[in-house]
Amino acid sequence: MAIFHSIEQFYSTMQLVFDRVSANPKNIEAFTHSNLVIRIITTTPNAEILLDGRQPPLEVFYGPRPGKANLEVTLAADLLHAVWMGTESASQAFFSGRVKTKGNFMKAMQLIDLFRECERIYPEIALAQQLILD
Repeated sequence: MAIFHSIEQFYSTMQLVFDRVSANPKNIEAFTHSNLVIRIITTTPNAEILLDGRQPPLEVFYGPRPGKANLEVTLAADLLHAVWMGTESASQAFFSGRVKTKGNFMKAMQLIDLFRECERIYPEIALAQQLILD
């Protein structure tokens, strides 16, 4: 059973996550000074999030956006949920091929602080959104 039942539910949950992340700009400073644009593409639901780290503050766009990103990360929305909940290893998901990347992955190391901040914040939001299955 899918965690996210609609694209609207997925986007509203991700907006809560990134709004909370943006509330502490110091915690994501490496990314907002990275000059990188990251596109996260999910399946089930098919969605796109664009993270703009070219200058503070962090800009996040929901839905398809024109233009090129420095890095595209493609994964199932349920896998993103599991990684941010800490029930799935990001590195195992990447090395097993369940996370696909396109672009300069080495440059994306500046994304680590941003994703760690998401991992810290996400469980509370998932619980409040009733996204945790028993």
